[in-house]
Amino acid sequence: MTASVDPQTVSHSPARLAFGVDPSRPERYSLRQARYAALADDIDAWAGEASRRDETLAVLDVGCGWGPLLRHLDTKPHFDRIAMSAADVKDTALYRKEIYRDYVVGDLTGGYPELPSGHYDVVVCEQVLEHLAALDTALATLVRLVRPGGRLVIGVPIFPPPLHLVRKHLVPRLPHLLRPDDSTHQQAFSLASFLRELQKQPLTVETVRGFRIVSGGLLRRLENYRWWWRFNRRLGALLPALCIEAQIIARKHS
Repeated sequence: MTASVDPQTVSHSPARLAFGVDPSRPERYSLRQARYAALADDIDAWAGEASRRDETLAVLDVGCGWGPLLRHLDTKPHFDRIAMSAADVKDTALYRKEIYRDYVVGDLTGGYPELPSGHYDVVVCEQVLEHLAALDTALATLVRLVRPGGRLVIGVPIFPPPLHLVRKHLVPRLPHLLRPDDSTHQQAFSLASFLRELQKQPLTVETVRGFRIVSGGLLRRLENYRWWWRFNRRLGALLPALCIEAQIIARKHS
């Protein structure tokens, strides 16, 4: 679980912050934050491409939480070319909330009518869809917000098949004491089952990568070493279906 702190007010040496920017994890190369570090590199590169065209990259972070994506982005060289917007079910964004051009509080399955269709170059939705019952509605909303030719980035927890079916159908029927802490999850995916959901949308998948293939427990202390993080990144790229988390980058059809 994420530490209960206000990430904007905690003061740490940058050398000890997760990836040099994030105070929400005690490990220098936290595997729980690796997906944000990787995505921030990608978005910065896309912003660099926009800069060469003298344009700004419009980014929407759906389920922004306290703002870990923004925390990873605002140190990047092309951050001045990124126009950040955000949405979440609760008003919880603590880190540089004034940065967001649009900030919407509401349920993704409500469609976000306040946000314009086809407006954003990049829409990010990390660790949100597993909590929603109306998956088709949520995906259709995310796709609606992306401009034609823009990118949709979605991260979800995954399970090796057929464990995702056990997690989705059997675990909710078990006594409360036997349920995992993430009992608010209403969806459970394998990588293949989630990709099938994306195939229903006007999207072309560009990148599939996994995170946290081996993590936690006694191995957590290894997350203070760069080589361990890089090793996990390599494994996650080679064997994404065996990871705990998947991140998919897809391009909306023009």
